[in-house]
Amino acid sequence: MRQKLLSEGANELTYEIREIVKKARLLEDEGVSIIWENIGDPVNKHNQIPGWMKEIVQELVGENDSYGYCDSKGVPETREFLAQINNEIGGAQITPEDILFFNGLGDAISTVYHLLEPTARVIGPSPAYSTHSSAEAAHANHHPITYTLDPENNWYPDVDDLYNKVKYNPNIVGILIINPDNPTGMVYPREILDRIMEIAKEFNLFLISDEIYHRITYNGAEACALAEVIDDVPGIAMRGISKELPWPGSRCGWMEYYNRDSDEEFSRLCKALDDAKMIEVCSTTLPQKAIPKILGDPRYAEYRDQLNQEIGKRSEFIADTLHAVPELTFNKTYGAFYNTIVFKEGTLTPDQHLEIDNPKVQALVDEWTQDVSLDSRFVYYLLAATGICVVPISSFCSDLYGFRITLLEEDEELFQHTFTTMRDAIRTYLDS
Repeated sequence: MRQKLLSEGANELTYEIREIVKKARLLEDEGVSIIWENIGDPVNKHNQIPGWMKEIVQELVGENDSYGYCDSKGVPETREFLAQINNEIGGAQITPEDILFFNGLGDAISTVYHLLEPTARVIGPSPAYSTHSSAEAAHANHHPITYTLDPENNWYPDVDDLYNKVKYNPNIVGILIINPDNPTGMVYPREILDRIMEIAKEFNLFLISDEIYHRITYNGAEACALAEVIDDVPGIAMRGISKELPWPGSRCGWMEYYNRDSDEEFSRLCKALDDAKMIEVCSTTLPQKAIPKILGDPRYAEYRDQLNQEIGKRSEFIADTLHAVPELTFNKTYGAFYNTIVFKEGTLTPDQHLEIDNPKVQALVDEWTQDVSLDSRFVYYLLAATGICVVPISSFCSDLYGFRITLLEEDEELFQHTFTTMRDAIRTYLDS
């Protein structure tokens, strides 16, 4: 080409959660049966959508306007419904005009970072959720800036680390919170959220809170919404239905703007987001129309509570099972449906392995394990030897070595088989 086409930031657009699927598919071609623990899709893990929910969607499919464009910002009745839910908690108050729909939160995330000045940085947690960290780094043409989540302290944010990084980097304009957190399953305590708010106030920052898992909490925890603690700080909450209903294939998420008029620059960002959606025309109509009917149905709360209890039980089983390996740093989870397990320092070495009978599979693993992180090496051996597909935690913008699992498998026999097999494989790998 007569000119360079790609920006340097394009190199930051990586997504190991999906990339490992390519390797797993190659192993399937060689006869390896794969157990997919790499991605948070409840439907893929045998979640049964209740009949009453399907009936609501089926009725909407019969309505002619479900096939047309809706308002650019989203279906007015749905935005009214969501604004009312937010306002009932008694924190930051919003109107339907403070809500903007997107085709999934991936769309929302990329749009936010795309509109920011390249020098304007948003600091996020590490381990990081790849969609956020990749999009932020791509817009800046630089590696992500992160604050530490501490595995030795329940995966809570190291607020001192966050404060110092904000203080000494004037390019930081915003702080990202993921609550409940992906990939750790941590839920932010109120006192930590309050401290983050104070940092934002002191340095005149805005906040982004990814709350896609807001209603998915268990083991006695409840997530505190950004609206409850934000006071007069400008901020954006990101919500959706892909995980909570669950309806991941709907690709339906939205932003809620808080204190939009408290800062001129933040107000300009919100307007730019609205304008970007107007150019696109609108987000998909059908799932938006379903939101008030499903979330407003009295059966929904009971349904969600039951799912949360089941996830909590699985978290207990995983804790009991993997605690048997002392070389692991393990935290019980309280929200979302993931857990990040870390190998203690010095535990992994470059010559550990698992036995693989198929020479073609062994050849693939030999190829994949050249010049990779130690946790990636473990993940590829685990995949080839057992078929269990997990994601190395070093791919989540982290210096730690470990892996992320899900707590979603609803086939109890398969679920228990997966994690007892994983435990035994870890023991064998470490002893090899």
